[in-house]
Amino acid sequence: MSLPVPRPDDFEKLGIFYLGRGYDLEARTPTEPLFLYESKHLLTHALCVGMTGSGKTGLLIGLLEEAAIDGIPAIVLDPKGDLANLLLTFPSLAPEAFRPFIDADEAAQKGKTPDALAADVATFWRDGLAASGQDGARIQRLRDACEVTVYTPGSSAGVGLSLLGSFEAPGSTVIEDAETFGGMIEGAVSGVLALAGVEAEPRSREHVLLSQIFAAAWSEGRALDLATLVQSIQKPGFDRVGALDLETFFPAKDRGALALAVNALLASPSAAAWARGESLDVAKLLRAPNGKPRVAILSIAHLSDAQRMFFTTRLLDAVIAWMRRQSGTSSLRALLMMDEIFGYFPPTAAPPSKRPMLTLLKQARAFGLGIVLATQNPVDLDYKGLANCGTWFLGRLQAERDKMRVLDGLEGANVAAGHGFDRATMDTWLSGLGNRVFLCNNVHAGGPVLFQSRHTLSYLRGPLTREQIAALKPSKDEPSAGVKPVPTANSNGNVNANGNSRPAVHGDVEEVFFPARVEGPGIVYRPGVFAMVKLHYVQAKKQLDHWESLALMAPFLAASADVDWPNATTMTATFATTCRREPAADARFELPPAITVAKAKTWQKSLVAHAYQARPLVLLESAEASVLSRPGEAPAEFHARVAHGIRELRDERVAALEKKYGPKLAALEEKIRTAEGKLQKEQADVAAQRTNTAVTLGSSFFGMLLGRGVATAANVNRAGAVARQAQRASREKDDVARVEEALRVLYEKRTALQTEAEGEFQKVQREVDAAARATAELRITPRKADITVERIALGWVPFRAGANGALEAAW
Repeated sequence: MSLPVPRPDDFEKLGIFYLGRGYDLEARTPTEPLFLYESKHLLTHALCVGMTGSGKTGLLIGLLEEAAIDGIPAIVLDPKGDLANLLLTFPSLAPEAFRPFIDADEAAQKGKTPDALAADVATFWRDGLAASGQDGARIQRLRDACEVTVYTPGSSAGVGLSLLGSFEAPGSTVIEDAETFGGMIEGAVSGVLALAGVEAEPRSREHVLLSQIFAAAWSEGRALDLATLVQSIQKPGFDRVGALDLETFFPAKDRGALALAVNALLASPSAAAWARGESLDVAKLLRAPNGKPRVAILSIAHLSDAQRMFFTTRLLDAVIAWMRRQSGTSSLRALLMMDEIFGYFPPTAAPPSKRPMLTLLKQARAFGLGIVLATQNPVDLDYKGLANCGTWFLGRLQAERDKMRVLDGLEGANVAAGHGFDRATMDTWLSGLGNRVFLCNNVHAGGPVLFQSRHTLSYLRGPLTREQIAALKPSKDEPSAGVKPVPTANSNGNVNANGNSRPAVHGDVEEVFFPARVEGPGIVYRPGVFAMVKLHYVQAKKQLDHWESLALMAPFLAASADVDWPNATTMTATFATTCRREPAADARFELPPAITVAKAKTWQKSLVAHAYQARPLVLLESAEASVLSRPGEAPAEFHARVAHGIRELRDERVAALEKKYGPKLAALEEKIRTAEGKLQKEQADVAAQRTNTAVTLGSSFFGMLLGRGVATAANVNRAGAVARQAQRASREKDDVARVEEALRVLYEKRTALQTEAEGEFQKVQREVDAAARATAELRITPRKADITVERIALGWVPFRAGANGALEAAW
């Protein structure tokens, strides 16, 4: 008999991941109950083990899909390239959507054209989703809920990540933690030396010297790049290493050889890709600029072993640094998944990646970060460290020794959690697993469960090619991050006839000259007003007290010495340090308006008025989540905090509903179980009474036959017994009817209570969804008395003639 198709109401529940169906190992078939996993259980981390072909990749992708639908961002380390299949989501489920990912050779082997195979795949995916209660609408929901981006460090196929461009200093919370700080330095130094081809143990002089350099720079909050590192190796800036002077510990000649090795890495064309791309910023990996949750897939299949270790260690250290900046929480904030940890977490050796991984397994829970690790090689794993994993998803294993090693680790995890462990049963179950069938041992659940994973929303194509990843890479349609040209109202081309002369300006009026991108003849300066002003924003109710400095460059109003502050351009904070006191040689000047000292003083007054009226501090606020954006905070960071605040609110309200309805439903279930037991007893009594009556009636009948119809005393007694038994049977039937009626009432009460509870849960979901969207702008006017003009000057902006002869900004 086929199982009923699940409905969305069965699995689209708050904080619940739909991962599959229960499974009957003896019958080799899925069973009625769905396998639903509470997302908060990932706070105690998860391990997934299974050989090639076990369905492990499908389970991991299904878990990521559920997290994304729930608004939980994830960082995914993908050493094999399989998890990039999350990009292949086709809501239409049309053959033409699958066609670009159909291999012509594979189609030929199956005796089909690529178009025909694409049609077969589309049909298979549509039918598989339908059987699991899913469809194209759920695929669209997944796409709407999150952004999937594939990053390829050291390659231009996907989005690049810059790891050698700069080694950013960690935050103060990490620096103050001596163990974590030392570990991050060790990981960075080990990676650089490995990439440079220098074999050096942590106690070697090469490693110690670089560690000292990193420690000195990071302790001062300074970032390091390779060029600075090469210079620091030659001239470290300190004279002693431990008890020895620098020359005794590491002579200058030997340091020169090390500098050359690192410099070769800097000059290597293959290493240039490591310096291009986005910075390794965990917050940006987890959230798009608009705050949308992101599944960031870090594909490292194309890297060498040394490069993979370098990148993995850097990433894990960056995650730790990000984690330390988060507030504590009991709700799931984000996921970190690694598809193959073989070689990164061995039981005896200590590669650079092991230290940060162990730190995360021990500490990430407190910050709402769930770790999901997976491998097909269970023998070479540190199961003492993996005892921190509360959930184990175990698929089909390749060898008996793999099963024994998993059983050892599983037993240790259960003992550590204070749970019993039936090794014989586990052994039997593990031995009978098939494809897509998993044993889930969750320390938060009542016991181990067998389940079959659901059909994924993503098309499981297998590892994507470089060309396919490149084709799926997001387009670069973001505006340039550079400074926009200064608007110039006074740009009538009236150039001073004396090309090299500088217009006379009153000595009490300061002048500054903006630097040109390229020095040389042909520069024409246009005038404006450069100002630096300090603003103070205060709002006691929001506990806000913020000072902000602005650097502005404003044009003059046409034919006037008045300043057009509304059209001023905001400059970078460091721009003032690049301004010059003198113009470039052989420059020409547009004539400024008539400027007097008195007129210059009015610039300051007009700037104060402008700043008060038109320079509010604009913050975003989510009243429901009680979250206010911080000044200068990226929208993605704000939306991440809002999303987590909403999730915490949701979890609190769900817990309250469970507390409200859980005992009521449990009491009803107990009454139903009691009534069902009583009904079974009454029905058994009725059946027994029927049998007794039949036996008695038969005895009386045969007695009458044997007595040739004579009414003996025995026959009379038997007839009376038959009548009494018939009366008892009637009463028994009435008892059954009464119990059935009571049970029907109990069933109706349970249905009504379940409907009421479901309505409350759906109400929470609607309110949570509305709260997530309900953000408003908060505009705070600067305190007028505190507005301070720190600098105001006549500013000269360089221009050059373009190809068409018109002047173009040259700075």
